[in-house]
Parts: sequence; structure tokens; C-alpha cells
Amino acid sequence: MPKLLSFLTPLLLVGVAVTAAEPTAVSSKPMPTAPKFEKATYGAGCFWGVEYQYAKIPGVISAVSGYAGGKIANPTYEDVCSHTSGHAEVIEVTFDPAKVSYKTLTEYFFRMHNPTQVDRQGPDRGDQYRSVIFTHSAEQQKMAESIMTALTAAKVYSQPIATKIQEAPKFWRAEEYHQRHYQLRGTKPYCHLVPFAEEK
Repeated sequence: MPKLLSFLTPLLLVGVAVTAAEPTAVSSKPMPTAPKFEKATYGAGCFWGVEYQYAKIPGVISAVSGYAGGKIANPTYEDVCSHTSGHAEVIEVTFDPAKVSYKTLTEYFFRMHNPTQVDRQGPDRGDQYRSVIFTHSAEQQKMAESIMTALTAAKVYSQPIATKIQEAPKFWRAEEYHQRHYQLRGTKPYCHLVPFAEEK
């Protein structure tokens, strides 16, 4: 037994020395927090043009074409065009509120299309082209209503605003051939041509 102890003692001491020599990593820098992105959903006619315009806005992370507000699940483009699904063509915008505000995005919504037209936009006709804002919070609802009230009071349009403001339902992403339609084809929309002006 004494021989075994005399053999193990140097090994134990080495183990203690190695353990004692290992430094403990202590970070004095705070961990960076991930940016808090928000969503906004707008229907303003054909989603090709709406997506094209919103994708160019500084602070917008993504603009995705899709369907919302209808009564059937997993709608197809054919379902929506049949006028039986109840869905509107919309875009779901993911944005960084530190770079662009919901107020700015919503004010732009009212400038980049004609919100007085009912179930149409330009040459496109049908309930899928209706003007609608789907809100994701009470704050968004209040802001959208406030902007529309101010526009009505200022008599910006000669006709009443037809835009509906509703709580956001489930968003259904449209088929891939609808995504980035104009960007991939190198063409421009036939409507929704109002350039974005940054909030002052």
C-alpha cells in the first residue's frame, strides 16, 4: 500500500496543479440583445406592387406577399381569384422599429394607393384587391385609426376612405412565383408608384 500511495501522489499533485492553473473566463462585456422586429400587414391592391414598394423602404427587413382575412385555410391564388375565399391579397412586412416607425409605414400605405376605391385598385377589380390594414396590436390599431381620422378631417380625398382596419388574422404566404415578382423580372408596377419619403 505505501508503494501505491507513493506512486499516486505525484499524479494527484499534477492534477491539482493543472486544475489550479485553468483560468476562469469572466466577461465584462454585456451580451448584445437581438433587435426587436415588428410586423405590419397591408392590403392595397395587387400584392406584387405593394411588396415591391415596401421592400425598398429603409428599416424594412422583409415584405412577403400572401393572403389574409378569408374563410378557408391554405388558400391558393386560384381560390382567392374565385371571389369565394374571402381573402385579400396582402403583404406581411417585418420591420425594425428603431429604423422606421409603424406610423411612417402606415402613412405611406395611404399615399401609395387610392384608399377610396372599393374592391379594386387601378384596373384590378375584385374583393381580393380591397384596401385593408390588419393590425398586430392595440397600439397599431390606435395609430392606424388616428391616421385615417386625420386624413378624413383634412379632406385629403374627394371620396370617403374605404380602408378597413381589422385585427390581423392568420397570414398565408402566397406561392413562390408571386414573391419578389417585379424584382426578379426587372420590371416595375403599373400602379403603386409613389416614391417613399423618409419620416421627417
